Amino acid sequence: MKITLNGEAKETNAATLAELLSEQGVSGRVATAVNESFVPSSLRIAHALNEGDRVEILAPMQGG
Repeated sequence: MKITLNGEAKETNAATLAELLSEQGVSGRVATAVNESFVPSSLRIAHALNEGDRVEILAPMQGG
């Protein structure tokens, strides 16, 4: 299916947000949103992805 990941068109086989994170090699503490709605880490395993979804994955940064 086609989605937009961090503003870039992507093709994925992931059925859930958790599967997408794994597919993209994302680990550790990140924030996620689908179609501009925050998805907590506890709900990612059950959050189904759909054709055309807009997914944002944000990682915290240190520094000043």
